[in-house]
This record gives sequence, C-alpha cells and structure tokens, in this order.
Amino acid sequence: MAQNAAFFDLDKTVISKSSTLAFGKPMYQAGFLGRRTLTRFAVGQLMYVLFGADEDQLEKARDQMLQLTAGWHRAEIEQLVEETLEEVAEPLVYAEALTLIDEHKREGRRVFLVSASPEQIVRPIGRHLGINDIIATRIKTDSAGFFLPEIDRYPMGQGKVDIINEIAERDGIDLAESYAYSDSQTDLPMMEMVGHPVAVNPDKELRKIAEEREWPILEFQLEVSVIPRIPRPTPLVSGATVFAAIGAGVAYALLRRRSSG
Repeated sequence: MAQNAAFFDLDKTVISKSSTLAFGKPMYQAGFLGRRTLTRFAVGQLMYVLFGADEDQLEKARDQMLQLTAGWHRAEIEQLVEETLEEVAEPLVYAEALTLIDEHKREGRRVFLVSASPEQIVRPIGRHLGINDIIATRIKTDSAGFFLPEIDRYPMGQGKVDIINEIAERDGIDLAESYAYSDSQTDLPMMEMVGHPVAVNPDKELRKIAEEREWPILEFQLEVSVIPRIPRPTPLVSGATVFAAIGAGVAYALLRRRSSG
C-alpha cells in the first residue's frame, strides 16, 4: 500500500539560517577553522540571509566545503555538533515548521529533512526534531574516517529529485499525494515532483513562481529552540513549547485554508 510523505528543506524553511554556517563559531573555537575562514562564513551567512543563493553559488559553496573539510575526522565533527547544538540552536527552529511536521506525522505521512549540508550536521538536528529520515550531503571518508574532498551524495537541484525518486520507488511513496516545503527556487525540481508544493519564506524567484502557479505561500517568523523537543522525564510543558504551539497554529490554519480554496 502506497504511503505519503512530506519533504522539508532545512535552511530558512525549518531553521532560520544556514545549518552549516550556524556551526562556524563552534568550529572556530574547536580549531577547525581559522579567523579568516570564519569571517568568510559570516559574510556568506549575511549574503545568504539577504539575497538567498542560486545554484551556481551553492555549487561553489559545495566545492569550498569539500576543500575545507578534507582531513577532518567524521567522529570529531559529529561530536562537536552534538555538544554545541544547544548553544547554536537558541533559538534556531521555526515554530510554524514544528507544527506542520507534527501535523504530517499525525496524518500518517513520513517526514523527511532535506538539505545540501553534510549529514553530520543535518542528522543531529533532525534527531532533536524527531525526524529520522534524512537526505543530506554525504562526504566520502578514508578507511580511518577522515573526510576526503569527494562527494558520495549531493542532494541539490536534480540531485534531490534523483534521491527522492529512488526512495519513493523503494518504499512505495506516492509523490502525487506528498508535500514539499522550501524557500528557494533551487528546490523547484523537488517541489515540482510532488502534488502539494508549498513555498516558505520564499526568495524572489520562488515567490513569483508560486504566485503564478497558485501554490500556498507561508511566512515563518517565530523562532524557538529545538531543545524542548528532546523528551524529558517530567510532565511539565515548557512555556516556549506552549507559545510555539499557539503561534504556529495560525500558519497551519492558513495552509489548510489556502490548500482547500
């Protein structure tokens, strides 16, 4: 029996910034980055927030990432991300995205977190969001676990389409009844392959396309920490979680109204 899914782009859709660039400071403090590289990270973050990124820019960022990470050990990066996630993610996640993720789960859909960032960064974020299905960049390593300047899997543009098609065929996912959320026109191929594309905080190009095709457009604004998502041995519900649920419900109501209209 076919199942449905919801594919969420990560950067500026589920979280408010670039997931890779968000860890620039901890990587600098741990000695993985020099001051000059950290400055380039900061400038790149500013440009990304203000103007978004086209596919050429993202391809350049991929090549720079490969050169930068070559020689790093996979386990060390995974440990660094886990140890600093709380610091980096205060706040980081859009509450409106959390509401949609929960709603899709309640309706029986598989939820995928999709990103061109390395899986060593995306997977811990997904775990704290309660998302186990991850589509992220996989960098090759040598036999000792050190990164090589080579890509094993790169989910960007057509790359996302190929990976999603492979998963859909393997697991029997009905893409015509599935959803895709993104902020960028670089994800247009992914959005066109599902029956329910939704633009979130869209860049200029994607907004124009969404308006022309009458796709739902959502604006996410309320940022909360991912940390309250971790199960805790207490019946108390945090104020941030309650506030997120109340505020984010508006976004979901808007989506349902526009989708049924």
